[in-house]
Amino acid sequence: MAELLWSLQDSQLVARFQRRCGLFPAPDEGPGEPCAGPAEGAARAPGLGHLPAAKGRGAGEPANGLRRVAVPQAYVQKYIVKNYFYYYLFRFSAALGQEVFYITFLPFTHWNIDPYLSRRLTIIWVLVMYIGQVAKDVLKWPRPFSPPVVKLEKRVIAEYGMPSTHAMAATAISFTLLISTMDRYQYPFVLGLMMAVVFSALVSLSRLYTGMHTVLDVLGGTLITAILIVLTYPAWTLLDRLDSASPLFPVCVLVVPFFLCYNYPVSDYYSPTRADTTTIMAAGAGVTIGFWINHFFQLVSKPTDPLPVIQNIPPLTRDLFVLGLTKFTVGIVLLLLVRQLVQNLSLQVLYSWFKVVTRNKEARRRLEIEVPYKFVTYTSVGICATTFVPMLHRFLGLL
Repeated sequence: MAELLWSLQDSQLVARFQRRCGLFPAPDEGPGEPCAGPAEGAARAPGLGHLPAAKGRGAGEPANGLRRVAVPQAYVQKYIVKNYFYYYLFRFSAALGQEVFYITFLPFTHWNIDPYLSRRLTIIWVLVMYIGQVAKDVLKWPRPFSPPVVKLEKRVIAEYGMPSTHAMAATAISFTLLISTMDRYQYPFVLGLMMAVVFSALVSLSRLYTGMHTVLDVLGGTLITAILIVLTYPAWTLLDRLDSASPLFPVCVLVVPFFLCYNYPVSDYYSPTRADTTTIMAAGAGVTIGFWINHFFQLVSKPTDPLPVIQNIPPLTRDLFVLGLTKFTVGIVLLLLVRQLVQNLSLQVLYSWFKVVTRNKEARRRLEIEVPYKFVTYTSVGICATTFVPMLHRFLGLL
């Protein structure tokens, strides 16, 4: 078993998959280039291989993890593409696992399809992503080494690898959507199952193609998500009634996620995992509070009945398409405005409180600044998405 796990974690396995799909390193990429071997590369560019925390790197640095070996954005690896079908397929599939997709897909689901589904998807997504992000910084398993692997992404290159949160999120979203709709809407179950499998498989394989995860990372993420879905499924009906909880419920929704984010596992090097985790947790808290506000203050009409109701999926007409696109555009514009406004205000307050020079980008990475400003910002975005955007839609006659 140990030998099997070791083989699944081998970077050569990822490199062979890339070669079969027509992705090769450029010939001039040698030991002296930024994509040097694991030992040297890890010392010069994050993401070419992390050294375990036990080695003591960064031991003398601040506990909030401000130190970074090199700027990831400066790392650029040359490569040759011999099969553009796979290249565009997997680059597109990788984008389906990015946060940008989920922060547009989930609001679109809420505004245009079914708030019931949006609530379930958001809560399961937050749970899965938090466990996956924390597991990365607890296990501290390295990403595939380069060479032999070609790495196509730069932003997350400083993060650890196990488990693949892309694989976790894709599996969670696709199968939660399938399970939540199979008794609610009329459609062929086999078709829905195939779509869920294809979506999660494409996103998972894209992590191998982009060189960001080993096979073990992807399989581990998928297995963890499957276990979480099985364990949490009996409580899904409880999630549908969170909006009718007591007046103290919003306090718990704010305090618990903020505490978890503020006490996020300390890493030897700064990586975006803590910031991303705070963003996800805050958005989930905001969405949950938004549903509570809607119910408690009766600001908008009650969402679709959470109990399973068999419905026909309406045909996509031109009028329905235009209406959905208009609602989505109006909502996204408002969310962007709220995000920018709250982010600027929260940063100004925190900079003033901690006497930090304005526009100091490094200061944003300090624990006492990064977590509060991101939490306040994206909690506001979540509340806006579920409360104020539907109110604006109603005011504009879009409902």
